[in-house]
Amino acid sequence: MEKFATAPDGSQVQRMIIANGGACASLLTWGATLQDFRLDGIEHSFVLGSPVFEPYLGTMNYFGAIVGRVANRISNAQTLLEGQLLDLAFNENGRTILHGGRDGASAQNWTIENHGQDFCRLSLQLPDGQGGFPGNLVASVTYRLTGDGTLRLEIEAEANKITFCNFAHHTFWNLDGTADLASHRLTINAEHYLAVDEDLIPLGAPRTVSETQFDFRGSKPVLADGQSVIDHNFCVKDGPGSLRQHCTLETAQFTLFVRSTEPGLQVYDAGRLSTEPDVGHTGRAYGKYAGLALEPQRWPDAPHNSEYPSIVLHPGETYRQISEFQLVTHTRPC
Repeated sequence: MEKFATAPDGSQVQRMIIANGGACASLLTWGATLQDFRLDGIEHSFVLGSPVFEPYLGTMNYFGAIVGRVANRISNAQTLLEGQLLDLAFNENGRTILHGGRDGASAQNWTIENHGQDFCRLSLQLPDGQGGFPGNLVASVTYRLTGDGTLRLEIEAEANKITFCNFAHHTFWNLDGTADLASHRLTINAEHYLAVDEDLIPLGAPRTVSETQFDFRGSKPVLADGQSVIDHNFCVKDGPGSLRQHCTLETAQFTLFVRSTEPGLQVYDAGRLSTEPDVGHTGRAYGKYAGLALEPQRWPDAPHNSEYPSIVLHPGETYRQISEFQLVTHTRPC
């Protein structure tokens, strides 16, 4: 553990390094961020990030972070929570609130609660009214390396008032260290996805992936000629439950397996990304399609869609998410 930087509020941002079974992860207290993830003998990082702090306040503000208290987007200036009208603090184009607003979990310096050689537990308190959401909310995340190339995340939260709660881990993955995802293939275990409007707000009920660019039920390239940007929720199941395989990301040498208890997987191919002038682990700025965000979570804009899995958290309840990201080295071609 070492001091990494000074946060805007003057607090110290710490960096922790955990390791197990040939895998090594660097974590920041700022945003409870996965800054770096490597395997022994491999020169490149498997995640996008920066070796310095400043980009995490700007061009890389969500990279590797825990986002919330409500990940993804909520539309319109107001929403109802069991009859209570909420005015939310919008932070995207004046029309949507993204990842809990400007002062959400990713823009806070978390506290280290416990740590060991292969794990670190961090916690955060979000006050009543944060982002327009009611209730003092206490959240925690535990990062753990299990020894088989698996990074396991456990996120928990409780609140003293009824509120909305839907956290997500927002890492961009790139398995071969190249400039884009051209060599990556993707499989998603979902029959349906949520179509979206120009503000990336879902257009109602799930739609079949059949005969669309969103059909990843069989392995296919992430990037295809003429493809529009993918920034969509895939409906893996209709509610949170047991750990389940969400997707598989492959290159010629590596496979990433993503498992989660969550009913949705937000997939963003970074088609609008540019971190200029900030450079990342590769020594260059990240551009379009530099990495793939794979974010287990509940479905976006749930407050306006009663048929979606609920993101309501009541006093006395515990929100809980488990997600696993397992890296496997192989030699067979994809």
